[in-house]
Amino acid sequence: MTLTGKITAAAVSTTRFTTNVSRLAARTTTTAGVLPSAKGEQSIYRSKASAIGAGSAKTSFTTIPKAFTQQRFMSGFAAGPGTEKIPSFADYTKERSADSSRAFTYFMLGASGAVLTGAAQSSVHGFLTNLGASADVLAMAKTEVDLSSIPLGKTVTIKWRGKPVFVKHRTQEEIDDANSVNMQALPDPQDDASRVQIPEWIVVVGICTHLGCVPTTDSGDYGGWYCPCHGSHYDVSGRIRKGPAPLNMEIPEYAIEGEKLTIG
Repeated sequence: MTLTGKITAAAVSTTRFTTNVSRLAARTTTTAGVLPSAKGEQSIYRSKASAIGAGSAKTSFTTIPKAFTQQRFMSGFAAGPGTEKIPSFADYTKERSADSSRAFTYFMLGASGAVLTGAAQSSVHGFLTNLGASADVLAMAKTEVDLSSIPLGKTVTIKWRGKPVFVKHRTQEEIDDANSVNMQALPDPQDDASRVQIPEWIVVVGICTHLGCVPTTDSGDYGGWYCPCHGSHYDVSGRIRKGPAPLNMEIPEYAIEGEKLTIG
């Protein structure tokens, strides 16, 4: 059913009203003709009143619209091209000059740069701190040895930075033997004077330069050190003389002050 039909069916109705009228008996029939409306509609009104007993009356109204029209209202916001109405947000904006906006921008950039710089500095400091040596490692960074406790011709082994260090108190005969070696015959040529600070004391890291084994002291064919793992022989200056080792034994950083030896 169309919209016009629904409205027409709902408009056809009869309403009954009963009103007490004191001592009145009347019957009136009124028929109204066609009445035009402002919108071009036509209506027919009929009313009937019948006296029903003494003191009562009945009136009927019947209304039938002739036609139904619908009027559509269009907004002025879309009346045609060039007539769009854009709302204004001027009441919601703040009035500020170009100088104040520029100052605020500079302030935000400076504050952001300061925060980023602080964060970067903190990160770098933490990274470098983690790379640094721990307290136990720093405690072993330097080792002191009392040289007066080492007899002439004897060798002692001390621990320095987790590695063994040989300290040998050489005799004059051993010193002369170390200086009489033919440099051309050495696998790693190096004179004895460049490996010691005081001729009586030789200090070397006790690790074989072949595969990192620890040689035995006062042994081998040259009276210095011998590595039984692969047969490397070192003299009393810690120089390789025979075997697979390619280099002389390492000389650590040390200093001798009187009877005190400080390694590291």
